[in-house]
Amino acid sequence: MSVAGSSTAPEGRDARRVPASRHAGDGPGVDPDQLPDGLVIADERGRVTCFNAAAARITAVRADDALGQSLEKALPLEDLEGRRWWQLTDPYGGLSIRVRQPERNLLLPGGREVLVCARYVRDEPLGPVRSVVVSLRDTEARRRTERSHAELIATVAHELRSPLTSVKGFTATLLAKWERFTDDQKRLMLETVDADADRVTRLIAELLDISRIDSGRLEVRRQPVDIGAAVSRHIQAYVAAGQRADRFLLRIEQPLPALWADPDKIDQVLSNLIENAVRHGEGTVTIDVTPTPSPREGEETGTSVTVSDEGPGIPEESMNRVFTRFWRGSKRGGTGLGLYIVKGIVEAHGGTITVGRASSGGAEFRFTLPVAAPAYLA
Repeated sequence: MSVAGSSTAPEGRDARRVPASRHAGDGPGVDPDQLPDGLVIADERGRVTCFNAAAARITAVRADDALGQSLEKALPLEDLEGRRWWQLTDPYGGLSIRVRQPERNLLLPGGREVLVCARYVRDEPLGPVRSVVVSLRDTEARRRTERSHAELIATVAHELRSPLTSVKGFTATLLAKWERFTDDQKRLMLETVDADADRVTRLIAELLDISRIDSGRLEVRRQPVDIGAAVSRHIQAYVAAGQRADRFLLRIEQPLPALWADPDKIDQVLSNLIENAVRHGEGTVTIDVTPTPSPREGEETGTSVTVSDEGPGIPEESMNRVFTRFWRGSKRGGTGLGLYIVKGIVEAHGGTITVGRASSGGAEFRFTLPVAAPAYLA
């Protein structure tokens, strides 16, 4: 073990040479300094015999100064109410049935917060404590997760408030003054309510998708998909909504391999990527559908779809954040969740997605899907 110090273990061996896992009684020896979390081990007398590099970094205490000290002195922890944790838990003199302390937030001197859990190692049930193994973890990663959740809640609340306010306003007005409006006015109000209800439905669907992606439970119901026809439908919808037909260029390289995928989710991916190109890009939106080597081992061919535009593109420094939550680029608006969901859907199919700069200078998104045909068709 590479931790410095002169304290010796009870058996007379140099504590620096005793593998951390041997103290804890589980498995072959490992170098404690290679562990990502802080590790502190005290012997049956409460003296520190191991203080790894991560523990030194987290506590700002040198290993040389900690080794041989009492556990309470080397690691002076307090709970959030200011009580001394080692006196409160009393690992050596407390309940003999206790074998661990669950993870909790504790404070180091100076008020720095850390996540701490402990294990009490006994030679036999109800026997005396032979060693105390303490794990330390920085709280920053958890705080980032909590901030991300808080930002998600705030974004959703903001996005829901606007359409629901509109729905409430129009329905209340219609109910109170129905007789005063003409049929055209009533139709306009109801169409607005309908559009806002669709917006709320889409947002709720996005939240469900995020939950399933984060938990690894996004279901993919594979069916034969004509990817070229799916792209054509999206282009026709934009033309029907008022976009110029010559703004879109669809190029399909034949023959394409038979693709098995979830048609609804692939529509969601195409809708998001084409909408981004139309809304944030400029000039012609080009969609290329081509056969390509499969991203999955054991399959020779896959299908790639590339969506590019002629706009300003995405700054180089932002490309590594495009598929993260809440990324909106230079233009505000929307939840910033679309591309995060797109990446989750593509990866759930076993595919890959990349972003880069198109030859025309605009943004270029390219996703590749494996054929993923059922085994009985192989």
